[in-house]
Amino acid sequence: MTKYALEIKHLNKTYRNGVIALKDINLSVEDGDIFAFLGPNGAGKSTVIGIITTLVNITSGEVKVYGKDIMQHPEITKQMIGVVPQEYNLNQFIPIIETMVNIGGYFGLSKKQALSKTQELFEDLGIWHKRESTPRELSGGMKRRLMVAKALVNNPDLLILDEPSAGVDIELRRSLWDFLREINEKGTTIILTTHYLEEAEKLCKNISIINEGSIVKTSSMNSLLSELETQNYLFELKNSFPHNVDHARFNLKLLSDHLISVNVNQENSLNQIINFFSENNIEVFNMTNETNRLEELFLNLTNIK
Repeated sequence: MTKYALEIKHLNKTYRNGVIALKDINLSVEDGDIFAFLGPNGAGKSTVIGIITTLVNITSGEVKVYGKDIMQHPEITKQMIGVVPQEYNLNQFIPIIETMVNIGGYFGLSKKQALSKTQELFEDLGIWHKRESTPRELSGGMKRRLMVAKALVNNPDLLILDEPSAGVDIELRRSLWDFLREINEKGTTIILTTHYLEEAEKLCKNISIINEGSIVKTSSMNSLLSELETQNYLFELKNSFPHNVDHARFNLKLLSDHLISVNVNQENSLNQIINFFSENNIEVFNMTNETNRLEELFLNLTNIK
């Protein structure tokens, strides 16, 4: 029997001013998943997260966290969830290790337990050496790591991250991905919203896209990406492309002597193109996607121009 970390059924939200934020949302996230929740600004992502964390009231519908209804068992479900908000909500004037001890106390941890967990998280996230610093003394990247540590101090079963890579450099983003994969392998279910579509494609197993308050697509990442009819690849060559080779049957564009763009579709598979290179003794140094595939699908599904 499938175990679900999150179950949302027929969820609706209408604010007092008449604005309809959510319309019949149905969503299930399996235990152990890394789940991407995507949508343009104003689509309803923040409202859904607010409802899951009991910060926003439900108009109608049902939300369960590990089988517990959030309306009937709010204190229990809060213990199961860790949240990393997009905005920093830190006391700027006390050392970050004190912040962690205070949060641990809120969740019933002794000072010794909170310090032990803090050291573990800070070392994993590379900020243990900053433990006596105040948040205002930290860089944006270190603040982001501190926010992740805060959300994990009580060992939540479900971790929700709202734009975890916003405002951080590429190196930190990749190290954060590695950390999230590691805690997921240890059993933490992860839901993230992100504007970095590469982040969703590289990190997540399943995905749901919301637009104008409604779910427009829920799928595994692999199934969703397979819907693309064409993909563009960039091939970096070890040597110059031989101009006497007939490549008319392929949609191939020479960007330079050593760089080629190839459109792969149902007629010309990637294997056929690789075989073509091999037959003509063309050595490929590197191959990458020219465009982000998920971005293309996202724009199509949400009708963003």
